Amino acid sequence: QVQLVESGGGFVQAGGSLRLSCVASGSIFSMTTMGWYRQAPGKQRDLVARINSISSRTNYADSVKGRFTISRDNAKNTVYLQMNSLKAEDTAVYYCNGLRSTGGIYYPLFDSWGQGTQVTVTS
Repeated sequence: QVQLVESGGGFVQAGGSLRLSCVASGSIFSMTTMGWYRQAPGKQRDLVARINSISSRTNYADSVKGRFTISRDNAKNTVYLQMNSLKAEDTAVYYCNGLRSTGGIYYPLFDSWGQGTQVTVTS
């Protein structure tokens, strides 16, 4: 079973930056499309960024496009999320997961989630 460990969150003022990391156990990481989700209090968990396994092609939710950058290091089984120009509405717990695609819609691949990492942006 794949284990996911997120880190790098914290408190930051609006306009600041943070870099999140997610380390995945197992040997299938390099073959897996990976994504970053976030969940704000009282809201559903939303996919904000994804990166393909082979092409490293990326895709972003409109709310973070131009401010967040997802990347990966397959040698380290790690996916990153560089977050710049942070806003108060980016406050959430951030999670990573593998992704599977059905009909062009992406869903979490692994049943087990990590503990997430809290990002709090103060205005």
